[in-house]
Amino acid sequence: MARTIDQQIADAQAKLARLKTRQKASDTRRKIIVGAIVTTEALKDPKISRWLATTLRKNATRDVDQKEIAGLLADLDARAQSAGAGEA
Repeated sequence: MARTIDQQIADAQAKLARLKTRQKASDTRRKIIVGAIVTTEALKDPKISRWLATTLRKNATRDVDQKEIAGLLADLDARAQSAGAGEA
């Protein structure tokens, strides 16, 4: 039995919704991977620590986001300051 145009449209919309969901999941995984790598490197390198702390303070403007990263910012600041104390 031939499908109607409405059925074909519904199928195409359902497929599009599935693809958008997969795309969002892929984007989220990519952000997690990049964030983990950048954070790890920043906690090793004072120069990256300073850059990341500055970037986060500039771009994380919502209160809920600022609260979430407060501990990380403290760690980054400590690492950045350790370079001034003779560590590198």
